[in-house]
Amino acid sequence: MKEFALIFRLKDIADFRPTPEQMQERMNWLAGIASQNKLVDKGNTLLPFTGNAKTVKPNNEVTDGVYTEIKEFVSGYVVVKADTIDEAIVMANGNPIFDQVGGNIEVREVLKRD
Repeated sequence: MKEFALIFRLKDIADFRPTPEQMQERMNWLAGIASQNKLVDKGNTLLPFTGNAKTVKPNNEVTDGVYTEIKEFVSGYVVVKADTIDEAIVMANGNPIFDQVGGNIEVREVLKRD
């Protein structure tokens, strides 16, 4: 089985503050994946838009803050096990984030080095 990172992107910082009901929906989605023994890492660390962050660029250039040139921000991630990227996409499609705030989820295969 392969591993895939599901990277959660939101369009606005206000979308990052879910109601208790919305949080429960998200936890239920995550519990469903865990119950299939397909949850590898639940990304305990949240990645807010503000706060202590730096961006490192070539030629030893370091700037304050997150990469603000993009219109969305990464709010978190989970890593799941799936046989194919299509199976990981099905898992991502079940996330209530789409109905709640209209965000998106980037699905990337996690490559392991031997």
